[in-house]
Amino acid sequence: MSVVSLNAAAELTPQNFRRFAELITSELGIKMSEQKIPMLQGRLQRRLRALNLPSLEAYQAYLFDATNGGRELADFIDAVTTNKTDFLREPKHFDYLVEKVLPELEPDAARRQEVKIWCAGCSTGQESYTLSMVLSEYGQRRGNFDFSVYATDISTRVLQAAHAAVYAEDLIEPIPLEWRKKYLLRSRDPAKQSVRIAPHLRAHVSFARLNFMDEDYGVKEMFDAIFFRNVMIYFDRPTQEAVVGRLCRNLRPRGYLFTGHSESLMALNVPVRMVASAVYRKNS
Repeated sequence: MSVVSLNAAAELTPQNFRRFAELITSELGIKMSEQKIPMLQGRLQRRLRALNLPSLEAYQAYLFDATNGGRELADFIDAVTTNKTDFLREPKHFDYLVEKVLPELEPDAARRQEVKIWCAGCSTGQESYTLSMVLSEYGQRRGNFDFSVYATDISTRVLQAAHAAVYAEDLIEPIPLEWRKKYLLRSRDPAKQSVRIAPHLRAHVSFARLNFMDEDYGVKEMFDAIFFRNVMIYFDRPTQEAVVGRLCRNLRPRGYLFTGHSESLMALNVPVRMVASAVYRKNS
């Protein structure tokens, strides 16, 4: 089979873009304007190469072909989703978690404390492992403490990367040196210039695929805090309200919801109130 060369046939027409955009909105809740045509076109060209298809029109036909049984949808979602995260991103939230949230959850130091946190929209795992480091540090100081981090994302590609827990050395710059010694393992091959999260830290984090557009998330546990940061910026207001409402079903009464600093819930009809910058608390 010959390799397809990408040319004008790999360009998105406005009509084809609208059909892709409608699918993205229905599956992901993300609204896409025609300004996003170049971005979407560039990302989907990778799928053309993988499938050896001659045009984005042919790819669209393949994607929507019922006989495929939806096999391409997961790869399409992986291609079009944006995944941006860092270790210790927006660090004041982690300070607030340690200084305010955790002591309030169980103020009696003599009693065993078990904390459950949901990292909703975990991307490649840096936020999830940051939470694990922060909670581990807190537990070492407090004693009689255990925790778990439940991390979800819709992209199978980023979940695989998160589960592998291997990161390039330049990505760990925000992590304090003392923490690096405790929680990171350097590759035995110096040429790789990568690290892996230590097993004892990974053991506290579990990953699962979840679509925020689903009516029922299938999550049975209740969480003391949910980190839902820098995800809502891609949703319109009705979608934001619906998703936050569903997340709050699994947030304990008076539990905490953390959002991105550029996001606000103030105009939404949701069962939380602001208690700090981009920090909300569920009503009792």
